[in-house]
Amino acid sequence: MTLGRPVDAVVIGTSAGGVEALMALLPALAPTLQAAVLVVIHLPRERPSLLVEIFSPRCLRPVREAQDKEPVEPGTVYFAPPDYHLLVDEGPQLALSADGPVNFSRPSIDVLFESAADVYGPRLLGMVLTGGNQDGAAGLQAIRRRGGLTAVQRPHTAQVSLMPASALRALGTPDHLLPLDGLAALLRGL
Repeated sequence: MTLGRPVDAVVIGTSAGGVEALMALLPALAPTLQAAVLVVIHLPRERPSLLVEIFSPRCLRPVREAQDKEPVEPGTVYFAPPDYHLLVDEGPQLALSADGPVNFSRPSIDVLFESAADVYGPRLLGMVLTGGNQDGAAGLQAIRRRGGLTAVQRPHTAQVSLMPASALRALGTPDHLLPLDGLAALLRGL
């Protein structure tokens, strides 16, 4: 499965059930992937993230926790650190922010998606996966307004359907509405 156009970055947002969902997606990334992949998953603020340790051995691309002012490297997977918003600035480079929670979340999916849409425009793919709030819905709308591509996990296949269902209500029809294996095939085709 292909997108039909070049993509420089993929932004993925998830919450409840997200680690399991990402287990289906991130190992599907091809070793030749050139797009950067930026991920927000809602995590407890008071504990360090183990996402890099979990996903590094399972992925064919480098995996790391995002650092403030770090240049975005093609083919690299970046996770938002706990209790910081992850944004994309011109360059492109990453930025971290301790601004207040958005949709009760820090990091916020919407914050990442909106900033990435401003930088990447039509060369961005945004994905909303399983989760228990509406974070990501406004961000997908911003990606669409900037000409980017949108993908949503089919709600009935999500461990928690509220997040993908909220994205569909806000967006209408995304470019891709697929179960996890379909989204993995989409990523493999990048």
